[in-house]
Amino acid sequence: MNKYVIQGGTPLSGTVTISGAKNAAVAILPAALLVNGTCRIENVPNISDVCLLVEILRDMGAKISYLNANTLDIDCTHVRDVESSDELVRRIRASYYLIGAQLGRFGHARVALPGGCNFGARPIDQHIKGFEALGATVDLNNGFVCAYAPENGLRGGRVNLDVVSVGATMNIMIGAVLAEGTTIIENAAKEPHIVDLANFLNAMGAKVSGAGTDHIKVRGVRALRGGSYSIIPDQIEAGTYMVAVAAVGGNVLVRNVIPKHMDCISAKLREMGAKVTEYDDAIRVQRTGLLRRANVKTMPYPGFPTDMQPQIAVCMALASGVSFIRESIYDTRFGYCAELNRMGASIKVETKTAVISGVAKLQGCAVRACDLRAGAAMVIAGLAAEGETVVEDVEYIERGYEDIIHKISGMGGSIRRMETAAELSIPAAV
Repeated sequence: MNKYVIQGGTPLSGTVTISGAKNAAVAILPAALLVNGTCRIENVPNISDVCLLVEILRDMGAKISYLNANTLDIDCTHVRDVESSDELVRRIRASYYLIGAQLGRFGHARVALPGGCNFGARPIDQHIKGFEALGATVDLNNGFVCAYAPENGLRGGRVNLDVVSVGATMNIMIGAVLAEGTTIIENAAKEPHIVDLANFLNAMGAKVSGAGTDHIKVRGVRALRGGSYSIIPDQIEAGTYMVAVAAVGGNVLVRNVIPKHMDCISAKLREMGAKVTEYDDAIRVQRTGLLRRANVKTMPYPGFPTDMQPQIAVCMALASGVSFIRESIYDTRFGYCAELNRMGASIKVETKTAVISGVAKLQGCAVRACDLRAGAAMVIAGLAAEGETVVEDVEYIERGYEDIIHKISGMGGSIRRMETAAELSIPAAV
């Protein structure tokens, strides 16, 4: 039950450097199970979700060493065919990538249903559909996913996803890399971290093409070899700090970004009155005047990401006029709205739509992080509000934001971490 204490009302300025992409890292690390040899992975975000995956891989016999805080050497050559730790797996959503990795490496997998943020049902039926298309038998038994390849191993197949699913797309890619023959994934997700996973696998000797389109082809290979790879910058972390500048005001250069990945967020901030200037690998965000209302509908990439809707809601809460957010990815993701209303926002939630009437100011108070991105929104709201804001349950935030205290402080924000209980080496995520 650790907390952030934030003193709001100070515009942000200076620079902030973006870490490696969480959503790429949590797939790439399990995918290293497929590699005979040492993978050197650079630009790994130093976040609790990564720490959990490192512990899981070490429990399985992987040799992992840190060259620095963001560079890992992972050798899974002699990893053991053992079941992943239930206790660790249940703390992280991305543990479902272990199913594809173990199925591809060992021909079977038994993995506890994953944990992570709780903002509505996120079924893995599309993952199962993909594994079955590769010839696997998959059962759900007492909270475990049990998958078995046929005696002669997985074989390539065609998968037409019923819905665009990032997790299923990546998991099927991982499972198909060592399968015999060619796998086709239709209606695949297109997010940047899917391209990053494909590039990692290809750097290790895989044959994946079409990543970034809705038609991905995986030609099976006999083995993957070791190599080096650097993870892309985190689109959502970058977007979070860009939105923070728009909500709080100021002038910040956001470094280590791929501007093309930020197009949907940059366009929305410009629409709301912020000035956004793009460079080769950086974006400058400035805001001095009032924010204008806007509407957002979350969509698969290249649309506006669902992982950014809580953050943009803070800007809308402070904008003139009435804004609307339509959530089209998850059934329920508006739990944070009640927390923003405690700070003086005016938000009404109608099923999958939030109606936000802008107010002149927010007032600091005690709030909680309902999940990872909702927690980021609470931090932004605290920086924009008058007075002191205390954000509880910050372990959610630390699942996906590296060194957030230092980064915000470096932009002139007043934020500190208050430890209210004994620290755990790996924060839990319900």
